[in-house]
Amino acid sequence: MPLSSGLFRSLQPIKQAVTKRSYAIPAKGPTNLQVFNRNTKWLQRERAAAKIDTSRRVDYLRDEAATRLCDRLLDINRKFDNVLDFGANACNVARVLSQPPDVSGYDVVPPSAKEPIASRIGHLTSADSSSTLLHRDADLPFNKELSMTREVLGDEETLPYDSNTFDAVLSSLSMHWINDLPSVLRQINNILKPDSPFIATMWGGDSLFELRTSLQLADQERRGGVSTHTSPLADTKDMSGLLQSAGYKLVTIDVEDIVVDYPTSFDLMQDLQAMGESNAVLGREMGAIQRDVLLAGEQIYKALHGNEDGTVPATFRLIYLIGWKESPDQRQPEKRGTGQINMSDVLGGGSIG
Repeated sequence: MPLSSGLFRSLQPIKQAVTKRSYAIPAKGPTNLQVFNRNTKWLQRERAAAKIDTSRRVDYLRDEAATRLCDRLLDINRKFDNVLDFGANACNVARVLSQPPDVSGYDVVPPSAKEPIASRIGHLTSADSSSTLLHRDADLPFNKELSMTREVLGDEETLPYDSNTFDAVLSSLSMHWINDLPSVLRQINNILKPDSPFIATMWGGDSLFELRTSLQLADQERRGGVSTHTSPLADTKDMSGLLQSAGYKLVTIDVEDIVVDYPTSFDLMQDLQAMGESNAVLGREMGAIQRDVLLAGEQIYKALHGNEDGTVPATFRLIYLIGWKESPDQRQPEKRGTGQINMSDVLGGGSIG
């Protein structure tokens, strides 16, 4: 039966809607991937820093990392008028900068190592989201050895600084809790002046692999499954790609392992809690780890990784990052094949690899 003209016209929108095809397209704007609960992490650090004596006692890792970070700054023979310490914790970097550098490992002591690095820094801005941790050591003598201010950040993933503000940005053991690392790296690059360095160290790779494997096996044995008790960490390849994507030039990545022996795995976990470094992954199992899992984890830890003297080792892997903001007059690496010195001669006839 033929359709009336009125009915035919009413079917046209339905026909067009049916034949119209849609395609998946990327959403506008950056993705907002959340791995860590930033509020939980802030609370952990605030509570840990409130116990001043205990917090200072467990600063051995942050102090060591800050010292090794400043060693890399020592190799750059220039003055820095305005420096940012991003994620300053308890101003561990500032404390190291105010002290004479350790040159025991140098065959030839560079001229820049004859006095504290702070003498080459005009002003240091120490910024962190935890006010209690940031001001924990504000009354110690090192504060008078350099020009510095403390700034409490409302959100460490949004930097409140103008473009081309700092002659260097440092960061020691804080970026492993950042959710949006690509965005933060771009922001740091933006606030740097041209031909200025970003130097950072962060936990990464196989840090605490002994504790991770022990708790996973204990979970599997006691509960028949695995829970997230430790946080995911970036690797060297991840950070190299992120730095290059963020626009940094002359990128350098290197790794060092620090192995600390503890009486038991319980002492290790107590120190991590006192540092404010407890697990803060979104969707983690709430509450303390079950007692039977902890006891099983301790036995597995000692069986798989324990030392002969009964202690247990914990490996902390430090990833060091160095990247420079691009500048038209920036020095560039020489082209491959243009070298004039044979590395085998430098190595005394040895070989590389």
